[in-house]
Amino acid sequence: MDKSVARAAALGRRKQAHATGAGTAGYLSEVLAGYRGVPLAGYCPIRTEIDPIPAMEEAAAHGPVCVPVIMGKGRPLRFRAWEPGCAMVKGEFGVSIPEAGGWQQPQIVIVPLLAFNRAGGRLGYGGGFYDRTLEQLRKRRPTLAIGFAFAVQEDPGLPLEPTDQPLDLIVTETGVIEID
Repeated sequence: MDKSVARAAALGRRKQAHATGAGTAGYLSEVLAGYRGVPLAGYCPIRTEIDPIPAMEEAAAHGPVCVPVIMGKGRPLRFRAWEPGCAMVKGEFGVSIPEAGGWQQPQIVIVPLLAFNRAGGRLGYGGGFYDRTLEQLRKRRPTLAIGFAFAVQEDPGLPLEPTDQPLDLIVTETGVIEID
């Protein structure tokens, strides 16, 4: 299966799950509780992405939280400080980003996705932003990549490439998937 076909199928599954209102960040909060105070990057959901904001709000009470900012095509993401209630503006692709704030280097990155497999494979939108960013962060220090998705986004037949950065853990609304 090529990536465009896999993306279309994954978007359909995610849209259906999102419409049910099934997404909760309870398991994500539980995972993050074990990393209190560690610099964390979340994301502001777009379209039908599962919403990590409740877990990010909880984490922000214990340590620094930031969100990704797209710096341009072909470039890694940068991360701007975020806190509950901070002023937000629209960035690239309509993604909300903090209007102001310092740049941060997260050690944990909550990664949105279209599909995942139990080996830590991830299918994104195709821009390579998270792959470039995780590669860069991991060259500096250990960085935990947590995929956050609806359980129905699992796809054991993902088309992956050597440049795809693996997830270390996957969290869904139904539980936590450990990567071997």
